[in-house]
Amino acid sequence: MRTVEEHQAVVAALLRPLSVEEVPVAVAAGRVLAADVPALVALPGFDNSAMDGYAARAAEVGTASEQAPVRLPVAADIPAGRTDVPVLEPGTVHRIMTGAPVPAGADVIVPVERTDGATDVVTITGAPAAGTHLRHAGEDIAAGALALPAGTALGPAQLGLAAAVGHAMLPVRRRPRVLVLSTGSELVEPGRPLAPGQIYESNSVLLAAAVADAGGEPRTLHFVPDDVDQFLATVRAELAGRAGEKPDLLVTSGGVSAGAYEVVKDAFGALGTVEFVKVAMQPGGPQGAGTVDGVPVVTLPGNPVSSFVSFEVFVRPALRRALGHAAPDRLRTSARLSEPLRSPAGRRQFLRGRFDGGVVTQVGGPGSHLVAHLARANCLVVVPEEVTELPAGAEVAVVLIEGALQ
Repeated sequence: MRTVEEHQAVVAALLRPLSVEEVPVAVAAGRVLAADVPALVALPGFDNSAMDGYAARAAEVGTASEQAPVRLPVAADIPAGRTDVPVLEPGTVHRIMTGAPVPAGADVIVPVERTDGATDVVTITGAPAAGTHLRHAGEDIAAGALALPAGTALGPAQLGLAAAVGHAMLPVRRRPRVLVLSTGSELVEPGRPLAPGQIYESNSVLLAAAVADAGGEPRTLHFVPDDVDQFLATVRAELAGRAGEKPDLLVTSGGVSAGAYEVVKDAFGALGTVEFVKVAMQPGGPQGAGTVDGVPVVTLPGNPVSSFVSFEVFVRPALRRALGHAAPDRLRTSARLSEPLRSPAGRRQFLRGRFDGGVVTQVGGPGSHLVAHLARANCLVVVPEEVTELPAGAEVAVVLIEGALQ
């Protein structure tokens, strides 16, 4: 029986780093940088005002008060975007807007709230110390400095920075193409009538969404016959690729246990390039990994919770590592149990839980068919193989997952 870490290593080794492509910064959300991105310009690019007010010399306005105001002529108006900013002559001020260039000679910005707001001769009733409300060139980032390192996931803040330092295009890893296949003759497309013994097919929906969430491009293959020869012929035709684009990974669910009709195990096992094993975990013990016609394949168990947990533990980090994520794993933290729990010896448990304020509550039982309970969870509670019982208040590790109902 493999450990969780051993099987994680096997799956990770199947996927190589993906190729690099340049994409416009405007459509790079969710992508992962493939190379360091330097600042092409400094931020700020020039000394500018942090307030609407008046650029002044601190020595000339520092004594201003309500009782003894200072009155000075307004020699220029400086809106944001002005490029021909005159020098501030002694004995004058310039009216200035937030973000506008600070004129040479000014060393303080007097907020408009501490003046009468005049545009010819302004009355100043109070002034801050020298250097106040000035943004200095390069104080955020210097030109040539590292703006974003390789492996950065590009969210709103990162894309805003990339654009601010002058990048129109960004080098990112190509999204992996993932073919998702769910097996089982009992499966029916949602929306159609169910006959006795049939269930609606949901794993392909679950796994395709998980692939997209991890950064991949999923494509689903539905209702492949539970006949070994037909199954293998259909899958091989899909793995050959459409329009010359082969999948980077095939993920299957179902057909890998020890039953009499395990089509995935029977079909791929006969090829000798996919290994089927037991992993010391629950749910998700039966697993498989290897290649079919040169395409990496990961086979997951068919129960929905087992399939989800297996994807989270094995496939998601491998996809994110191939994408170049600096941190491919989910965020983990510790929490206190709200109630006691039991766990079988020798298997790492991944229990559904609700994490809130440092406390975690188990959601539903350990059954791998409890999809409604999975939908209400926002974390997985990880119980080590050697632990069989924990009291309320015990500290446990939790893996934070998204998409839970509130």
